[in-house]
Amino acid sequence: MSKINNLLKNKPKSINMGLEGFQEDLEKQNQEAVQMNWKPPVELSPEVAEALSKLMNRPDIDEANQKAAQIIIDAHPVLIGYDTAINVVPGMTKDTILHAGPPITWDRMNGAMRGAIAGGIIFEGFAKDYEEACEVAASGKVKFSPCHEHGCVGSMAGVTTASMPVHIIKNKTHGNLAFTNLSEQMPKVLRMGANDQSVMDRLQWMKDVLGEVLKEAMKLAGEIDLRAMLAGALHMGDECHNRNTAATSLFIQTIAPYIVETSFSDKVKKEVFDFMNLGDYFTGPTWMGYCKCAMDAAHNIENSTVVTTMCRNGTDFGIRVSGIGGNIWFTGPAQRVVGIMFPGYKHEDAGNDIGDSAITETYGIGAFAMAAAPAIVQITGGTVSSAIDYTVQMTEITTAENHHLTIPNLDFRGTATAIDVRKVLETGILPIINTAMAHKEPGIGMIGAGLTHPPMDCFEKAAVVLAEKLEK
Repeated sequence: MSKINNLLKNKPKSINMGLEGFQEDLEKQNQEAVQMNWKPPVELSPEVAEALSKLMNRPDIDEANQKAAQIIIDAHPVLIGYDTAINVVPGMTKDTILHAGPPITWDRMNGAMRGAIAGGIIFEGFAKDYEEACEVAASGKVKFSPCHEHGCVGSMAGVTTASMPVHIIKNKTHGNLAFTNLSEQMPKVLRMGANDQSVMDRLQWMKDVLGEVLKEAMKLAGEIDLRAMLAGALHMGDECHNRNTAATSLFIQTIAPYIVETSFSDKVKKEVFDFMNLGDYFTGPTWMGYCKCAMDAAHNIENSTVVTTMCRNGTDFGIRVSGIGGNIWFTGPAQRVVGIMFPGYKHEDAGNDIGDSAITETYGIGAFAMAAAPAIVQITGGTVSSAIDYTVQMTEITTAENHHLTIPNLDFRGTATAIDVRKVLETGILPIINTAMAHKEPGIGMIGAGLTHPPMDCFEKAAVVLAEKLEK
């Protein structure tokens, strides 16, 4: 009876195997609750199940994945300069418009992508207004191509045109380059589908002033060690996808002396500093380029089932896999993003998941490192404990941990590195992504932020092709 009496006297301790909201409700009532990341067994089609069985218990695949993971870990991206896209981005032409995600045609683009593409056409002088830009886009007079197929990445719609300034990032370990455009800062921006005159004026200033100042400053600096800066930002509370408070401060602190030394007037320098300080996201694209530089080095590793690209164009979600190589895409439908909306907007107002920024999660930061950035839940929703849980859970679908990038809240455990297609299918755990939300209609811009996942389709299709390739 004493045990029963003690049981009745003590506060209950709950184990929740359902929705996280149940745990959150219990905690709000000061009840101790533990969230179990449990899922029912994964149901795979006979074709996918057979493919997965062929990929399991393969020492050659394990060895290839370890090789890919080590390449990612050893990557040492540094910023070496800025220049106009047409001068440095491989395959860029005056009439090429790069976009986020896997390949897509104008007729399949969602509102945010159409708005950004139209804005890019206007910015390059191919049309005078939105209506004419849409006609140009549909006519075939401009060429659309994924950023990823040009060594490039772009935030949200990812639209990058010939005249835009871009980062130039070099992998000191492996020698490859990556490129990404600059942050426009405000919510009403081209990358979110906005394209009015204020957006055009800002893009022009970025081309004529910001890009030129940064270009000259980097000629004086020579290079900036991004890996060391990223490691420091993670220790200061960033996850370097949607929270860049520390990273942006560190970057400004590093480049400021060189900006001061440029030949531009004090007035222009102040304009640049003011713009960089408008928001914490200024280095968001920088980390995208960093991650792209690391992941491209691990692409084309024979027999590897490591995912080297995750991206979305607002209609499709696409992945590329190291052992398949090249520009072979495995796609599924872009998913909804669930999170916190700006005042006046509802989830139904948002378009589907969009952007190349999931390259950060592919590399192992962003949502994979939310345990380092508990304040991120103020932007994306959820709780601090769920943010930590996501980071821990991602180790179940990855190959290694990156000792260069550690998380204080997890006793300086390295970030989860090298997503394995096999582990995603075996566990049913999908990579977690935190991201902004753009309005589903063109011309409006950012309306919220939250969390999402890729569709399982991508990994299922990749597994089938990987298994077929092994048999050849």
